[in-house]
Amino acid sequence: MVNTHRLSPKKSVEKGVEKKRNHVLLEIAAVLLFAAFMLPFIIVLLNSMRTNVEIINQAVGIPQNPAIIAQNVLTVWNNPTFSFMRAFIDSVIITAGSLALISLFSSMTAWVLVRNKTRWSSLLFMLYVSAMVIPFQVVMFPLISWFRTLGSFFGVQLLRTHAGLMFAYLGFGESLTIFIFHGFIKNVPLELEEAADIDGCTRAGTFFRVVLPLLQPVFVTVLVLNGLWIWNDYLLPLLILGSNSGVRTIPLAVQGFIGSFVKQWNLIMVSTMLAMIPIIIIYLLAQKYIVSGLVEGAIK
Repeated sequence: MVNTHRLSPKKSVEKGVEKKRNHVLLEIAAVLLFAAFMLPFIIVLLNSMRTNVEIINQAVGIPQNPAIIAQNVLTVWNNPTFSFMRAFIDSVIITAGSLALISLFSSMTAWVLVRNKTRWSSLLFMLYVSAMVIPFQVVMFPLISWFRTLGSFFGVQLLRTHAGLMFAYLGFGESLTIFIFHGFIKNVPLELEEAADIDGCTRAGTFFRVVLPLLQPVFVTVLVLNGLWIWNDYLLPLLILGSNSGVRTIPLAVQGFIGSFVKQWNLIMVSTMLAMIPIIIIYLLAQKYIVSGLVEGAIK
């Protein structure tokens, strides 16, 4: 039987040319999107190699003396008004502590919600998920009032401290993290936990010895996503710590170069670049876990 639906040679060539043209157009679009995405980073890098006068005269331009970046870095690092090194250490402490609290408590909560199938567990999970859609701006002023009240009631200083800011990040970061862990834990075989129970392992031991090691891929995803948010966050540290607190994160330290009448744009760009370097390195090292962890946590 003759195949009457076979394309003629001319139409096959035309279809191949059209497919190749579409492929080229998609590649061009991808390159343009990548250039638009990288433009802010390029501007920060170029302006880090310029003086404040050069930036004021021309916002974007080629550095006349790229070696000046070393002088700008030393000026930022040895700033007499505040210690950029201290701000860097504060950011590391707050980010690491917040990630530890969010990851530990969220994984434990998600595990309990998955393994205890009741209407209350389903309701609690839906409440956690619904909390993701609440805008931060709605709760930021009541948050400060509650922190002041709780601090007075329990005799614990929550405002202008590392612990208070980490506690706030725990509350705001749990919703999405529990959602990701919940989807991943549902795929963990229940037989592994039952075998641990038969061997005499306690519930806590089952979680920390059996379940927790299996969560490594999604753990890395959660750490990177929350780490990017916490490291770069500006508004919540400003509310909890204040602008003149002894505890200061890097975004608040960058604000120190912005005065009421004078803005040191070269130092702002250098401090911004120094703030980006650690998180970019961490992202590049852990990028292979991010997509896989999100897919496994949100779909499975």
